[in-house]
Amino acid sequence: MAVNISEEAADLPGVLGSLGEIALWLQAVGAIIIVWIIFQSISFYYNRKRMQEVYEIKKDMVRIERKIDNILKKR
Repeated sequence: MAVNISEEAADLPGVLGSLGEIALWLQAVGAIIIVWIIFQSISFYYNRKRMQEVYEIKKDMVRIERKIDNILKKR
């Protein structure tokens, strides 16, 4: 099992090139994931604001319904 070091050394640039290509793909995937996370964070923020407005409207509707019920009971 004698390994010729010169053969392995000759193939080193090919191996490093393959590793470099893999690293570039991983970097691109990482950038896409970061952009996706940023987009989801922004969406979550705006959806949260909208839901808070919906909850406020719901509270107002319940209050108005109670007032209407009270008015109708007085008649």
